[in-house]
Amino acid sequence: MLGGALYGVLNVEAKVARRKIGNATGEPPDASGWYGRGRPGPAIRMALLGDSSAAGYGVESVEETPGAHLASGVAAAADRRVHLRSVAVVGAKSSDLDAQIGRVLPSQPDVAVVLVGANDVTHTVLPSASVRHLSEAVRRLREAGVEVLVGTCPDLGTVRPIMPPLKQVARIWSRRLAAAQAIVVVDEGGRTVSLAKALGPEFDAAPAILFGPDQFHPSADGYRHLAEVLLPSTLAALGVVPPEEVRPETRRGERVLPVASAAVEAARHTGTELDGTEVAGSQRGLRGRWVELRRRRRRPAGESEAPSAEEAETSALPASSDQ
Repeated sequence: MLGGALYGVLNVEAKVARRKIGNATGEPPDASGWYGRGRPGPAIRMALLGDSSAAGYGVESVEETPGAHLASGVAAAADRRVHLRSVAVVGAKSSDLDAQIGRVLPSQPDVAVVLVGANDVTHTVLPSASVRHLSEAVRRLREAGVEVLVGTCPDLGTVRPIMPPLKQVARIWSRRLAAAQAIVVVDEGGRTVSLAKALGPEFDAAPAILFGPDQFHPSADGYRHLAEVLLPSTLAALGVVPPEEVRPETRRGERVLPVASAAVEAARHTGTELDGTEVAGSQRGLRGRWVELRRRRRRPAGESEAPSAEEAETSALPASSDQ
């Protein structure tokens, strides 16, 4: 009886939350294009895949999208031109990644940034099915020679329209999915960065600033904050990091752990990066895959620019030099 009553409460709260949030409609500005005007080549080619958090649902100008923030930040940090191909779709789930990959592979990206998982939780997709689709997506990208960074599922327990006890259920479910995502991504040769509390304390402390009008999707400032979490790990995936950040720093809590232990810890701390490594020449120990747990220094995204539809003629290079 108690179980049935609890299910009834959760079901009612879910319906109330959906009414408050509403359905995401309309398309955000397309962040695809060239960034880093006047910077030298060869160009860095990026792909952005996933759901509304990657697309930038709710903002009005392309400069406010997470794709524009991230591409502008990479161009500034690497001092190179950047071409971004954004194929993120509002409402996308992990099962939609295969179609998105088909759209980005022709552009031969150097790195693919994937943000997915929130819609899997809100649509009660079984975690086993969700991570299977993500694992297949990462494998396909890695087989094509693309570096992969996955921003794991954020903590949905911070969303204001969701009330207790549904809030606690959403928090547990999203954290478990984030940990499972980290395990399969690293196992397939990608790396992850935790977004667990990117919608957590900082968003919860300033909801009017960092959440959009629906109190579910980030605001323009929220997307900038999200890009700042992703930027250090994106640069690491591209090999663009300062010499002092090449090895883990123990004073920052960075260390080597078995993947399952690292994934659980990362799911609780925003910006925690996991990447496969070796110990004594072996990728695996008795407790599974070895990973480096990193807490990279946050980089301000800086000023975001609007993309150009075409590469400037004055900086254009032969196609072969951009590969």
